[in-house]
Amino acid sequence: MTDSYFSDIAPIAYEGETSDNPLAFRHYDPDQIVMGKRMEDQLRFAVAYWHSFAWEGGDPFGGPTFERPWHPQDDMERARIKADAAFEMFDILGLPFFCWHDADIRPEGATFAESLRNFEAIIDYFGEKMESRRIGLLWGTANMFSHRRWMAGAATNPDPDVFAWSAATVKTCMDATHRLDGQNYVLWGGREGYETLLNTDMGRELDHMGRFLNMVVDYKHKIGFQGAILVEPKPQEPSKHQYDYDAATCIGFLRKYGLENEVKLNLEQGHAILAGHSFEHEIAVATAEGMFGSIDMNRNDYQSGWDTDQFPNNVPEVALAYYHILKAGGFTTGGTNFDAKLRRQSLDAEDLIAAHVGAMDVCARGLKAAAAMIEDGRLETAQRERYAGWDTSAAQAMLDSDFDSIFARVLSGDVISTPRSGRQERLENIVNRFV
Repeated sequence: MTDSYFSDIAPIAYEGETSDNPLAFRHYDPDQIVMGKRMEDQLRFAVAYWHSFAWEGGDPFGGPTFERPWHPQDDMERARIKADAAFEMFDILGLPFFCWHDADIRPEGATFAESLRNFEAIIDYFGEKMESRRIGLLWGTANMFSHRRWMAGAATNPDPDVFAWSAATVKTCMDATHRLDGQNYVLWGGREGYETLLNTDMGRELDHMGRFLNMVVDYKHKIGFQGAILVEPKPQEPSKHQYDYDAATCIGFLRKYGLENEVKLNLEQGHAILAGHSFEHEIAVATAEGMFGSIDMNRNDYQSGWDTDQFPNNVPEVALAYYHILKAGGFTTGGTNFDAKLRRQSLDAEDLIAAHVGAMDVCARGLKAAAAMIEDGRLETAQRERYAGWDTSAAQAMLDSDFDSIFARVLSGDVISTPRSGRQERLENIVNRFV
């Protein structure tokens, strides 16, 4: 459809740690075996269509800074030009997956029917491109936060017509994800929350959101979609408070509405930070409850109180995230989606390639460090030793007893409570040997 947007950029190759080529992998070797799997199969990288191709470089204080051949994104011709550039980048990076929102890939129509025609035409175009490539769809999702109709939420909107529009939108996106053999379908409640409790019936909104998710699950089974349904926690921004605040909040919500066996979590590093958690905390919560699904890998600027969506560059943080993922058995249908965008001053096509190359290398280094920590075994040994007292028959019997019998045992002098060191600094030193 257009001349090459990424002209003169060759496919990125693995050249090893001694390479000084800025457009080569130094750590990401797709075929390297890490804990029994190819590195590519452990990491399962994906490009985010919206940040990489739909975002125009604007922020709350300034308009777009990017000038690309598909801007403005308001007709089908430019939507196809954008798709050409996207798949060209997928080829250059050699990634196995990509992800999209519906609004990122098609122009908005004057009616729902017109938007749907645009969407289905682009899905056809994607399908044609995917036939001749090895790239797959990690997940699809619906943008139900940008248009003004979503200003008070989608499934939680006080207007039932918006709820209906939301249901129709998700149906079309699930159909398209299923058609493209997507591995997952994600629901991100970008405005499922409130700005003020003065006009909010929280109980009703939560019930409507629970019912909506049950409809999603029912439709998944109706169409025979074999992928996972995922929800994505985020505490705030743009809402003052969002109902999907963090992993623990989402798990409680899913259990309340009987969805704990049907829906898992898509966790983002930047969202974890906004919730006051570390990324590994959110992953550990989800894996402990058997509800871990996939990740959006990015980072926030710790000096800013908002979601900056920068490409990852902190190997120790990334290593601890993959440490918990590998301990839980690794990804199944999920993967590592780069939900990250260039800075507004990074204008060149090469910047977009370089950002992904660097991020993939950071993740590869983190993965190798995580695997080395697990294979070393000292962290797991220290944890087992810390809880060894619970492996005794007396401790297990206590869990099946009651307060009166425990009180009698303590009163008899049979229980001696002696604090033991948690040895946190020693364990941190062990981690630092690998990262």
